[in-house]
Amino acid sequence: MTELLIPLDKYLAAGLHIGTQQKTKDMEKYIYRVRADGLHVLDVKSSNDKILIAAKLLSKYDPDDVLVVSTRQYGQAPVKKFGEVTGTKTIPGRFIPGTLTNPQYSKFIEPKILVVTDPRSDSQAVIEARQNGIPVVALCDTENLLSNVDVVIPVNNKGRKAIALVYWLLARQVLRNRGILSSDEEFDLDPSDFELKI
Repeated sequence: MTELLIPLDKYLAAGLHIGTQQKTKDMEKYIYRVRADGLHVLDVKSSNDKILIAAKLLSKYDPDDVLVVSTRQYGQAPVKKFGEVTGTKTIPGRFIPGTLTNPQYSKFIEPKILVVTDPRSDSQAVIEARQNGIPVVALCDTENLLSNVDVVIPVNNKGRKAIALVYWLLARQVLRNRGILSSDEEFDLDPSDFELKI
């Protein structure tokens, strides 16, 4: 059994485990229970393990070959910060169709791996990655479909604190995997540094 990256209460405080009232067959295996109010609760251990897997995968790529996108408002600040910390390319905000498929487009890029904050709101990026055979890592909530996702990180992908925490953990793990941070070295940023300031 893998150890949690941070204490359980920190995961819970960020609401990382709070899903939606909808669930898909795809996400069923990551759901821990259903609350009395009908909200599905994600299994924090699965989230933790998938963050480790995703970080290990991402750290194998040259930072320049990684693209992280978020159309969602709460994902834009964490994505930007993740890019600053890890050196990866980011598209916070609107994803212009053709970014990955149209070489005539001035901002055309050819990443080797894509990270999306929500496969539904970032569907254009996912579709283009799929067309080019680019693997997709996605933060997925209980109602997401996983047909075009290669690595699922089951988390609340709508909460401001939850998204910030996931990108903070991913950044810290990627830096540790690359040997930039040693495994016991503290990361000099807090999850709140990744959060959208309101």
